Amino acid sequence: MTDSDSSSIVRLNIGGKKFCTTVDTLTQREPYSMLAAMFSGRHTVCQDPEKGFVFVDRDGKHFRHILNWLRDGVVPILKDSEYSELQREAEYYQLLGLIEGINAVIINKRKEDEDLTTELTRTDIIKCIQSERVRFRGVNLSGLDLSKLDLSYVDFSYACIRNVFFSRANLQCAKFRDVDAEGAIFHNATLRECEFTGANLRGALLAGANLQSANLQDACLIDCSFCQADLRSAHLQNADLANANLEGAILEGANLKGAKLSNTNLRGANLQRAYLREVNLRDTHLEGAKLYGANLLGAIR
Repeated sequence: MTDSDSSSIVRLNIGGKKFCTTVDTLTQREPYSMLAAMFSGRHTVCQDPEKGFVFVDRDGKHFRHILNWLRDGVVPILKDSEYSELQREAEYYQLLGLIEGINAVIINKRKEDEDLTTELTRTDIIKCIQSERVRFRGVNLSGLDLSKLDLSYVDFSYACIRNVFFSRANLQCAKFRDVDAEGAIFHNATLRECEFTGANLRGALLAGANLQSANLQDACLIDCSFCQADLRSAHLQNADLANANLEGAILEGANLKGAKLSNTNLRGANLQRAYLREVNLRDTHLEGAKLYGANLLGAIR
């Protein structure tokens, strides 16, 4: 960075492609992203001393779309195959809003291409939750937008909730036992004391979610994003967290006995007083993690 001024020019070299933008663009729309952290002024950013470019070792093919998202908040129109590529870059830079936007586009395109229908609509769900006891056990809710609804104590056990939007919903004490929730979006949702025992949450987005005391035993959490999520006292025994992203997550007092943590990102996570006894941490990324008081007896490191 050349100036302390937040509107100063930033020159970026993304895998050989050159870009020029401002600190404001990189920090304002997605304040919790990796880019915002890099140019927040809290860290020293290395740059080419001659040309003044900051180098990032990523493919620059889609970085212009990322910059346009940060400028305008609009998801670009792309070929179907390119959305997964852009999503991968968005996940690397931790652009949660862009990830959510891409998922919405993918779901809408899938509905158009396959004439996808669901058994219930959002309006049906709202009518149902007005009753005292609500159950959607075994129901197909795939692709529905249930964001911002109060779904506390609802029983979704055995349901198909693939690609459902639960962003910012209140799901406290809801039951998701053995659900198929692959690709579901729980961004910033309240999931305190929820039960996800045996659930398939592969690729789900739970960034910023409140999962305090949630039960995720035996759940498939492969490729999930838990960035900045609150998992205090959560039960994660025997959960498969391979390739999951828990950077900056709070896991204080969580039980990870028998959890699979192959290539799991726990950088900067709070694991104080967590139960990690005999857990294999050899392929786990723990840089900057807080482990004070954690039970690491017999853990493989």
